[in-house]
Amino acid sequence: MSYREYVIAAYAVFAIVLLWDYVVPKLQVRAALRAARLRASRTATRNPPTELQR
Repeated sequence: MSYREYVIAAYAVFAIVLLWDYVVPKLQVRAALRAARLRASRTATRNPPTELQR
């Protein structure tokens, strides 16, 4: 009885999960930074600072 196919599949699943755990947080950080930049630019254009405002 050979477990070769099982071992190959197990290593493949392990590699996919490891890659997923590496890539997804980077994408989430990128999306959060983009959202923060967009929010900051909207805020800056909505409320231009003037000398008379307090």
